[in-house]
Amino acid sequence: MERVSKHNYYLDIAQTVSERATCMRRRFGAIIVKNDVIISTGYNGAPRGRKNCTDLGICERERMNIPRGERYEMCRSVHAEANAIIAAPRENMLGSTLYMCCTSPKDGSIMSHVCSCMMCKKLIINAGIERVIIREDKDNYTVYEVADWVTDDDSLGGKFGY
Repeated sequence: MERVSKHNYYLDIAQTVSERATCMRRRFGAIIVKNDVIISTGYNGAPRGRKNCTDLGICERERMNIPRGERYEMCRSVHAEANAIIAAPRENMLGSTLYMCCTSPKDGSIMSHVCSCMMCKKLIINAGIERVIIREDKDNYTVYEVADWVTDDDSLGGKFGY
């Protein structure tokens, strides 16, 4: 029997966390891990106490034809990365890894070629997270070094979306 890799073990957990998400466009699950200990988890959904898009049956951004990666102030959801960061003490996040998976709300399939938005990148940088690992498919993932997000500041490029 072949043992699952450590990264895919954590990505499997992030994928399961994504099943709690309430976004009608994409379901994200994130977990923050340090020294092989899960510090926190998060998924995208409306702030506590507010109705989720799935409860309302409508996505405002979809209704307004807003492209992905743009105009997040129109979104009801708090992103998975932000929810995971909110739930963790900063000292536990210093030098940690954030694992994330995005799945389709239609069929639960893994959605590839996603990354954190500019807002979440800023939160990840300030939280002291060292790397972000995002699932591409069942066995493959992309590793992002957060230090690269500091030096390659995409907020200066004038390009929106991702």
